Amino acid sequence: MLQVSYIRDNREQVLERLAVKNFKQPELVDEVIQLDEQRRALQISSEELQSKANASAKQIGELMRTGKKEEAETLKGQTGAWKEELKRLTEQLAAVDETLQQKIVLLPNLPHTSVPKGLTPEDNEVVLENGAKPNLPANALPHWELAAKYNLIDFELGVKITGAGFPVYKGKGAKLQRALISFFLDEAEKAGYAEVMLPLLVNEASGFGTGQLPDKEGQMYFVGLDNLYLIPTAEVPITNLYRDVILKADELPVKNCGYTPCFRREAGSYGAHVRGLNRLHQFDKVEIVQVVQPETSYEVLEGMSKHVQGLLQKLGLPYRVLRLCGGDMGFASALTYDMEAWSVAQQCWL
Repeated sequence: MLQVSYIRDNREQVLERLAVKNFKQPELVDEVIQLDEQRRALQISSEELQSKANASAKQIGELMRTGKKEEAETLKGQTGAWKEELKRLTEQLAAVDETLQQKIVLLPNLPHTSVPKGLTPEDNEVVLENGAKPNLPANALPHWELAAKYNLIDFELGVKITGAGFPVYKGKGAKLQRALISFFLDEAEKAGYAEVMLPLLVNEASGFGTGQLPDKEGQMYFVGLDNLYLIPTAEVPITNLYRDVILKADELPVKNCGYTPCFRREAGSYGAHVRGLNRLHQFDKVEIVQVVQPETSYEVLEGMSKHVQGLLQKLGLPYRVLRLCGGDMGFASALTYDMEAWSVAQQCWL
């Protein structure tokens, strides 16, 4: 979440960077600034009245001790009026604070200056490509046909049990999935990441803590009876380990990794381009997360990108790295790299 002080002091820059993200409600910036001005004015008035009331209480006590009862009663009346006004200001302040909070969470994070302008994935910037694309014979099978032929993944059984996008892995398919998870976790541990096992459901505060709420509310599975959300990525519970925690400089960097199943509604995803494992409602993910000083964050991100590229290299997969354009990056992101592997049978990057 952006800090109000930063928005207030850097209004033009904030508007410029939000435009790169194709943000459709720039008027929110001025609304936030105006609400903050109201909040600060109410805070000052409240503090002045509270100071008057405190001084008056001492003065009343002194008047009573010196026998000036009539003057003390007059001052009591004045103090009572101040307290009523203070109550009114306190209620106003709480209402403005709540409105300010509701508005500011609608503002996305500002994109880094290297983020290209654009609206769709076609506008993403290719940073690099690595590895030669292999040539397969004309009768090569896509992964969903291979999975059916060798009984590795059963998509229809998943439909019966739950619905589309919830595959059942079998035999060597299940072993391959488990082996990849172990490989990624082991490599993360070698790189200094401490593993954590995490809840698969989070509360509303955790959703707001990482920007999934209110931005991605429609894409998350919601357990209404308990007011909990199934996690769309392990990033959410890992990052929220440090929500409302003040870390000392000598405790940084904090490096965590974790494996979780992840759940996304992926509303509107239909057609041949999402066949097989291309777009799932439940999938497995190993996440790496670092908490670092702001001034080193982009350098650290480059290092994390190289770590993920190293995994793809060890697996022998041709891949490319994309720098996402403003219109394709996440709500909470300032800079996003996507790693895509080349699918020979489908002749596309995934």
